[in-house]
Amino acid sequence: MVLEEEVEEEVEEVLEEEEVAEEMVVDEEVEEVVVEEVEEKVEEDMVEEVEEEEEVEEEMVVEEEVEEEELEEEEKVVVEEEVGEKVEEDMVEEVEEELEEEMVEVREVVEEVEEVDEEELGEEEVVEEVEVREVVEEEEMEVEVEEEVEEASACQAEQSNTDLSERGVGSQATEQPSGHRCPYHRPLGFESGWVAPSQISCSNQAQYAGWYLAWLPHRARLNNQGFGCAWLSKYNDPLQWLQLDLQQVGVVSGVLTQGRCDADEWVTKYSLQHRTSASARWVYYKDQSGHNRVFYGNTDRSSTVQNLLRPPIVARYVRLLPLGWHTRIALRMELLMCMKKCSTPTPAPV
Repeated sequence: MVLEEEVEEEVEEVLEEEEVAEEMVVDEEVEEVVVEEVEEKVEEDMVEEVEEEEEVEEEMVVEEEVEEEELEEEEKVVVEEEVGEKVEEDMVEEVEEELEEEMVEVREVVEEVEEVDEEELGEEEVVEEVEVREVVEEEEMEVEVEEEVEEASACQAEQSNTDLSERGVGSQATEQPSGHRCPYHRPLGFESGWVAPSQISCSNQAQYAGWYLAWLPHRARLNNQGFGCAWLSKYNDPLQWLQLDLQQVGVVSGVLTQGRCDADEWVTKYSLQHRTSASARWVYYKDQSGHNRVFYGNTDRSSTVQNLLRPPIVARYVRLLPLGWHTRIALRMELLMCMKKCSTPTPAPV
């Protein structure tokens, strides 16, 4: 019996030791699981931190790229403004050089004439002859201007059913079936440069700045080329206008128009206003029914469209008011002046 009790005690001790060993194994496994979970959590936190850092770096790169693009655009604008100013200065210098050359030629001709006259006549006779010639020329010019103004005014007063809408494409113009017209026309001087920049103005001109300074109203010259080759309106609506000061009352007999030379932008239709002095009210050019006349303009950027005025306009100030346009209001132009007094042509035989 004693032996059996000892054996049972030993078995119980062995069982207890086995249970302790099993509990230790379980504890070790639990510890290992906990350690693994902790390590996984740490790794996940580290990965999230790395991903957040990468996202921050990417955002910083995008912001730097945006800043670089903005700087590039600002540099482009500055370069364009500088180019526009340079082109304008070059054009002004060219016009001044041409005027100086012409003045030199005129002085040379005058000197040659004076030398010949001094050889043939005495010095006092030459002076008297020049003075008399100047007086006669001035009187003749005054008489011609008065005749042109009076005749054109009469033409306007006697206007009948002769003012149908006329439109020219390229260098052609639609002819009127009858009515008062000028027998000869000459360009006023937009294209040649005889019209000074100070004579040409536009709506909202005080608001022109930056890039728009390359597209001022005095750029609206027929066949002008290069950057800043036309007048661009600051706004695109029917309230805009381009104005010319003839500096004295004259007889305007036609309008030539083109679009912008380097882009598909042009005026498709327009109306005209005029007045004889700065204090007079603006008057619309009318059609035969008494409505404001609508002139049809361009259909492309380069063709020249001619609209003749029958009867012509007697005015010092002339305004062109765009009524329709392609893309935006862009214009190159020339005015035609009546060379002789307005006349009524004889009807052609039937």
